[in-house]
Amino acid sequence: MHPSTFLLIVVAAGAAVVHGHPAANTPAAQFWEQALPGSPMPDAIADGVQRGIDHSPLVEHYTASPSISACTLFESSCSPQAVAEAGIFFHETQLRPGSTMTLSFSEEAAPAILPRDVADKVPFTNLDDVLAAFDIPAGSAEAEQVRNTLSRCQAPPIAGEVKSCTASLEATVQSAMRMLGVGDHAGGDVWAVASELPRAGLPRQPYTVAAVSPVHGDQYVSCHTVPFPYAVYQCHVSMGGYGSFQVSLHGLRDGSAFAALAFCHFDTAGWNPAHPAFEVLHTKPGGAPVCHFTPYGNLVFVKTATTA
Repeated sequence: MHPSTFLLIVVAAGAAVVHGHPAANTPAAQFWEQALPGSPMPDAIADGVQRGIDHSPLVEHYTASPSISACTLFESSCSPQAVAEAGIFFHETQLRPGSTMTLSFSEEAAPAILPRDVADKVPFTNLDDVLAAFDIPAGSAEAEQVRNTLSRCQAPPIAGEVKSCTASLEATVQSAMRMLGVGDHAGGDVWAVASELPRAGLPRQPYTVAAVSPVHGDQYVSCHTVPFPYAVYQCHVSMGGYGSFQVSLHGLRDGSAFAALAFCHFDTAGWNPAHPAFEVLHTKPGGAPVCHFTPYGNLVFVKTATTA
């Protein structure tokens, strides 16, 4: 049996849907509720899980597309022009009601989030195997994106950082739990949060900050989507100082309103000196704090301050 045919059979199982999201009795929803009781699955994650149920990535053509998500990683080598256009990085002083930022959130590819039993059967760590499985020509832009993601995942963490790359919903949640020092089932001590952005993106325009609320927790694990034929998350936790905030923004031209998750990093000494944030914000490693919004589909796991 051809691998794509096998994947279609596996993925099609249990494809019950409620309003476009996985039904409460699907394995993904049940796992989430058991691992993160009281923490609703963000819409972007539920949509990705549903795509993993509905479609096999082996029969969908993978097309290289720009993604701002990887630009917020500590070792990012994105072009300063790209992040300046998006406006995703900003100064801590801008994080106050009444301030104005010019932002642009482009449409995200949002690949399928695979169930663990499917992800375990799909190539991940070997470049040649991935290219062959997804019929990606060597030397193409798609092959370069895959190579960069595998290289990034296999690179050692920076000083004071713990990181992992995961290829399924279950592996992502459990990896974050381990980084936070809790078991596979946090019993309400860990919850997940994401930016409430539309997948189609938002136009470049000035946005005013309507409200800022701190996300209270002892520790955070950030999971960034990275370019790949199916959803792969690079999760990491840093021991350096940082803060997380929910920010309400209103578009000054079209009146759009949304809530974005933001991080401010107060210790950037170990970051890549060529990180685009330093050029855009006119600072350097170990200099002024670097703040950024969390793009569509990224996840943050928060360990509550009440955890012993």
